[in-house]
Amino acid sequence: MKITFNSPIILTFAIVSAIALILGVFTNDWTTKVFFSTYDSSLLNPLTYVRCFTHVLGHASFSHYINNMLFFLLLGPILEEKYGSGRILLVIGATALVTAIINGIFSSNGLLGASGVVFAFIILASMTSFKEREIPLTFILIVVLYLGREVFNGLFSFDNISQSAHLIGGACGAIAGFAFSSEK
Repeated sequence: MKITFNSPIILTFAIVSAIALILGVFTNDWTTKVFFSTYDSSLLNPLTYVRCFTHVLGHASFSHYINNMLFFLLLGPILEEKYGSGRILLVIGATALVTAIINGIFSSNGLLGASGVVFAFIILASMTSFKEREIPLTFILIVVLYLGREVFNGLFSFDNISQSAHLIGGACGAIAGFAFSSEK
């Protein structure tokens, strides 16, 4: 029996996120702010564009990291096996970019963490059993429960959690799910 590196994109993402978190601890969050979070910054700064993708690797605390990685490591390998590494990397990159752009346009708050990607994976996973002209009831229930919770939290909770990133991530997962299912 041997241990295998079964899901290269997912495992690399989790490892790089852990390294980013540890660097943040040792630099008193300097590296987290400079490289692994997105916020209102000059469009002339090249790091502004880098952070549009790397903010999903940053986490505010070990608890934040663990909460994201539990779902990421649960769903990611299943999705990477089903859709392939390239498509999963595309979902991660597109979700990171779209959440960064929308957050930059509509909010002055900073953004970091993989929760948008996690929610993309949740929706994408719920769509894996789509068949032509059928919508699984589980997909409808996940979307209703998920959207309901995020809208409620967005309206009534002030907890520094970006519900918009969750919603955008879910939308990215749905778009990917529809795109991947139409290619069959």
